[in-house]
Amino acid sequence: MPLRLAHLVLLLFASPALAADRTIYLTFDDGPLNGTANILDVLQAEQVPATLFMVGMHAEANATNRALVQRVPLVTIGNHSYSHAYNHYRHFYGDTEGVVADMLKANAVLGLKPAVHARLPGRDVFRLPSMSKDDNSLGLAQAGREDPDYEFVAASGFWLYGWDHEWVHEDSGKPVQSVDHLVSEIDHLFGYGHFAKPGRLILLMHDEMFQDAFDGKAKFTALIAALKLRHHAFGAIATHD
Repeated sequence: MPLRLAHLVLLLFASPALAADRTIYLTFDDGPLNGTANILDVLQAEQVPATLFMVGMHAEANATNRALVQRVPLVTIGNHSYSHAYNHYRHFYGDTEGVVADMLKANAVLGLKPAVHARLPGRDVFRLPSMSKDDNSLGLAQAGREDPDYEFVAASGFWLYGWDHEWVHEDSGKPVQSVDHLVSEIDHLFGYGHFAKPGRLILLMHDEMFQDAFDGKAKFTALIAALKLRHHAFGAIATHD
């Protein structure tokens, strides 16, 4: 094998992300909370886009939170409901009109107008102009009962996004995987995973993970650095569809 060709083959195997279009969409749920400001600081410093799916009730909780609901460069503010279903999801999704009203109330608090990028509380559901995907963790019967909710929310001016992988956290908000472990999982998924859209991984995180108590700025900065080292692109959710 000629030396130049051998070098190219070695490069592709050593840096698999160079062999294909691999885009990561950083998304954060449940803010504004303690940790949101750290996320925004790191995004600005690193100049990468992200989407913060915010909860209306959290946004109007105090002046500090209200100040965090702003359009800043590279950041998309999305709707993550007003109440977050008060964490009683089956009861919440038993009332289709109530679900739509809750989402619309969050629009008013967050200052959003259709078409609104949104994520339903507790449900990994996609309803986009080019695709539709239900939450595979639900049984068929439950998914069937909730389907009208998804359809009516989408018809009310929302583009619904689920996720492809999650940086998991404990009840306290502390991240479960280390940054290295998470990056290893992402590498594996790009090699073998099936995403909602090929080559595009939507990563779910939660604002509370990035508190100072969990070294939030340092961990998030390290994640972005590791992904950049692997030549991943960072996408804006508005272009995912």
